[in-house]
Amino acid sequence: MALPLLVVAAAALGLLATAALSLVCITAHVTATKMPSFQRHEEEKFFVNAEGKKDSVPSIHDPPTKELSVVVPSYNEEDRLPLMMDEALDYLEKRQEQDPSFTYEVIVVDDGSKDQTTKVALRYCKKYGSDKVRVLTLVKNRGKGGAVRMGVFSSRGKKILMADADGATKFADIEKVEEGLSNLQPWPDQMAISCGSRAHLEKDSIAQRSYFRTLLMYGFHFLVWFLCVKDIRDTQCGFKLLTREAASQTFSVLHIDRWAFDVELLYIAQRLKIPIAEVAVNWTEIEGSKLVPFWSWLQMGRDLLFIRLRYLTGAWQLETRKYN
Repeated sequence: MALPLLVVAAAALGLLATAALSLVCITAHVTATKMPSFQRHEEEKFFVNAEGKKDSVPSIHDPPTKELSVVVPSYNEEDRLPLMMDEALDYLEKRQEQDPSFTYEVIVVDDGSKDQTTKVALRYCKKYGSDKVRVLTLVKNRGKGGAVRMGVFSSRGKKILMADADGATKFADIEKVEEGLSNLQPWPDQMAISCGSRAHLEKDSIAQRSYFRTLLMYGFHFLVWFLCVKDIRDTQCGFKLLTREAASQTFSVLHIDRWAFDVELLYIAQRLKIPIAEVAVNWTEIEGSKLVPFWSWLQMGRDLLFIRLRYLTGAWQLETRKYN
């Protein structure tokens, strides 16, 4: 008698699980925005220089006029930004002195900050000139992914580097990700991505973290591997180098604006068969992270599930459109 009851209970649980999964799939599909929104506010169509004058932003579809663009998403970073900018610009200036053909720009994207982030960034614009340091101030907070996308679409470089405002990654390690990018040649359709990685530091970081944060980290890594990206151990390091063509293709179909945007970016790249390198970089944890461990990981977990389901159900397509 007990066995038939167990069979019935198992069947009922199976039906409930199927119904729940179907409901999640339907919800993911129905609530999906078919194409990402690229709308700029009028104030976001210009860079503001140190003199208060406005320079029109270029387009990712324009021919490149710089060797390198560095995009720095910044939200309430008035305290941490100077250290990163000092290190980055010192490196870039020395490199240009050694090789005059090397040209660069640093684009600080103020993601609707409530502090003096724009004012701090404009000091560097005044010191180095508005051709080398550009400040794009967003009207409202879009999230890290949204801020990076706006910077990428406003860049002039043949190669585009994403770099966090906290300076956690040693900026000179750009040479390591450049080597990783070079090793992927020949690039199909001039597209390739090189990702900085902290995976080699995982054992040390576990020793310094609480059991709860370690559990969240492993849970997130499993979901990334299971749902989206198989071959990249560290998807979240904010130090990524893309060819201009790869940046244009991937960011043109990117939907996620918040913390999980890196995962969708790499998922898109793998679907488009863009070669990806993962390169170990030096990284130091800097105080002042905007990531709230439990709630941010919960949001990212939901986003990972929706990335997979929305592409799987066809709610999101890998169709690019020209962004102006």
